[in-house]
Amino acid sequence: MVTLPRPNDVDVVVVGAGPAGLATAITLGRYGITTSLVEQRAEPSRLPRATVISIRSMELLRGWGLEPEVLAGGVDAEVWLWECLTLADAAGGRAHAVGYPSRDQASVVSPCRVGTVPQDWLETVLRRHVRSLPTVRCEFGTRVVALDNADDRVQVTVRDATGLERTVGARYLVAAEGAHSSIRRMLDIRMHEQPGAHGGVLVVFRAPLWDVLGDHRYALYAVTDPTAPGLFLPAGGPDRWIYGSGVPADDERSPGVDASRLADAIRRGAGVSLDPRIEHIGSFHSPAQIAERFRVGRTFLVGDAAHRMTPRGGTGMNTALQGGHDLGWKLAWSLRGWADSDLLATYEAERRVVAEHNLVRSTDPNGSRRPVLAELNVDLGGRIPHAWLPSTPEPVSTLDLIGPGWTVFTAARSPAMTGTGSSAPLTVRTLDAVTARTLGIPGDGSLLVRPDGLPVTRWPPAFRASDLRPVADPTAQPGGP
Repeated sequence: MVTLPRPNDVDVVVVGAGPAGLATAITLGRYGITTSLVEQRAEPSRLPRATVISIRSMELLRGWGLEPEVLAGGVDAEVWLWECLTLADAAGGRAHAVGYPSRDQASVVSPCRVGTVPQDWLETVLRRHVRSLPTVRCEFGTRVVALDNADDRVQVTVRDATGLERTVGARYLVAAEGAHSSIRRMLDIRMHEQPGAHGGVLVVFRAPLWDVLGDHRYALYAVTDPTAPGLFLPAGGPDRWIYGSGVPADDERSPGVDASRLADAIRRGAGVSLDPRIEHIGSFHSPAQIAERFRVGRTFLVGDAAHRMTPRGGTGMNTALQGGHDLGWKLAWSLRGWADSDLLATYEAERRVVAEHNLVRSTDPNGSRRPVLAELNVDLGGRIPHAWLPSTPEPVSTLDLIGPGWTVFTAARSPAMTGTGSSAPLTVRTLDAVTARTLGIPGDGSLLVRPDGLPVTRWPPAFRASDLRPVADPTAQPGGP
């Protein structure tokens, strides 16, 4: 077992145990980096909040060995929007693409499918996993009350539930404590807001709506009945649902937060007589914001502390999860001496463009309706293609072969390559010729890949336009044009 050097001395302090903080801490822990995960909540939230886990996010969970456990807390549904008059009239409805692939589409590009899983179940699974990592110290019911972000080290003062304060020293600090980040305020980092905030009322309830819907199983239902327009989203089982109205609670057209009026709106939207068991009612106002910078010295912002999306498009949690993984492996490489400090500058450079795209999408009133291919490309982020390896006892994807350091894919027995310029460990994966071609590798070539699946370079290098030379046309006649 790996032991921490001193009780109050670690490599990284991660503040916040939502999807971003958990993903960061898990990634660091899997690299053996000593990490303190600080979270002010003693227990995870019991609200479902986000309900869709994207293809790329599911691939990360698969890599951590958590895919089956995560999916077990969700429902088997296509991630499309089903528009119908009421849920009882679902047979007469129609599907709309929401930027996520169907199961058939996903099977072509990934070993995973999109998960219809509530965020509270995902966080439960991630918390359980992070506790199993020997170099991660979990401190729930603890908050940061002071910060010294020095040039060579970070010092944070934390206070536990008993009021006891102590100082923790670290090489780096990750602020992942949400949209109202106290660390972001301590660092005086401003948030820039994109016009197009989204608000309304939501209800978490239980009712036998799958009996009403039958075989029409989707991740999002838009009910158009003018007496009760709104959205129904499955939020795990058994028969747990979210009902959302985009009309603000103080609007005269809204049922507000009155339980009896909301129960009546649910009945009218369902189109049948039922008695919903309401578990939570809340109004929400979600602005779209992005921090002016994601880093100050040795402190990094990730997740909602760095960027806040509205619920439209379902990208907020996925952006946070993927950002945590990206920052985690880059910090780990830097701390292990596998890369110089320039690698850490790529965190904001690479993740900001994704956050900006998803932020703009979330402010579009039609942001939940998007063609699949364009949004899938944003989600996958240019990682290598998925292909199933032939003749393996269990299904193995090319993505499953990516290691924690550099990975070289090749079809040659002796791959042609030069040095990587890094001390990171190197794993060589020899592929059959057909799979190699799927990855764009010629018979005598090789492909170098980062731990997040992004290709870095090829041997021999891909041809350039200037490499092409005109070839004489054998059919041309002398003296012709």
